[in-house]
Amino acid sequence: MNTLVCTEPGQFAYESRPAPTPAPGQALLRIRRIGICGTDLHAFEGTQPFFSYPRVLGHELAGELVDTGDAEGFAVGEAVTFIPYFSCGTCIACRRGLPNCCTHMRVCGVHVDGGMAELLAVPADLLVHGEGLSYDELALVEPLAIGAHGVRRAGVQPGEVVLVVGAGPIGLGIMEFARIAGGQVIALDINEQRLAFCREKLGVAHALNALAPDVREQLAALTGGDMPTVVIDATGSQKAILGAFQYLAHGGRFVLVGLQKGEVSFSHPEFHKREATLMSSRNATRADFEHVISSMKQGLVNPATYITHRVGFEQVKDEFASWLDPASGVIKAMVAL
Repeated sequence: MNTLVCTEPGQFAYESRPAPTPAPGQALLRIRRIGICGTDLHAFEGTQPFFSYPRVLGHELAGELVDTGDAEGFAVGEAVTFIPYFSCGTCIACRRGLPNCCTHMRVCGVHVDGGMAELLAVPADLLVHGEGLSYDELALVEPLAIGAHGVRRAGVQPGEVVLVVGAGPIGLGIMEFARIAGGQVIALDINEQRLAFCREKLGVAHALNALAPDVREQLAALTGGDMPTVVIDATGSQKAILGAFQYLAHGGRFVLVGLQKGEVSFSHPEFHKREATLMSSRNATRADFEHVISSMKQGLVNPATYITHRVGFEQVKDEFASWLDPASGVIKAMVAL
């Protein structure tokens, strides 16, 4: 089968590999769609933590079920997605119902080879029914679930002001699910094209440029001096994360969805006097996947909004580097097989 391998930072190579034979407990998918995400881009440029080469990328996937394995209630030929976080089932996190932050986590396309291939064997118990959604929609469930999980971690309440830092695909998903939870969303980014996308496509009333010298003053004006009670970072930028502490209301929650390699430091007195909460949000759970699929079926989220670039599998090697350039206008590139 044809497989695309990231051999080292900045380099892809197509390889012919044997088709996988499902092991006991595995199902086999014929990959139909691959969404390109920030993790893939960071891996390509060599800035992704917890990563080694060579690696087959790809974890935002939709496929046709070729072999159901021992999965009950699934049928050959069914359109499905799956939860790409392979947990051990026995560690402290797994025993407490938190497989998304398993001690021995292996993420498909990060720690183990992913879905940039014609066929992929996956744990049968991680399959997710397509519920009549298209392959495009199913490939977007995982990144939207990341956003839904971050919003759930934040405990967004109706009427709360939620500042989302970063208007990439994950940030946009956070904005959508913060809105669904009843939050009043403010977007913050340095890319005017993406801020315009927030206003025009997602209906975000306030989209601010982080490079403006008076961001804090603008936020104070928008919140009657209170500041946002929830700040969620989706940038993975150390500078953005450190700068966002100043935007948090007293008694607020700061959730880190984006991931970066460096240290996080902040003024203890400033944080302490706020009695603020700092937390991370890693991956997503089956409940988040189900929430996303339900929201899509109800028309609360329109996945087609996010897809700005489409390519065939044979074009990925030549096109991939261009998606690192903000000038490309890419929000979500979708690969078809």
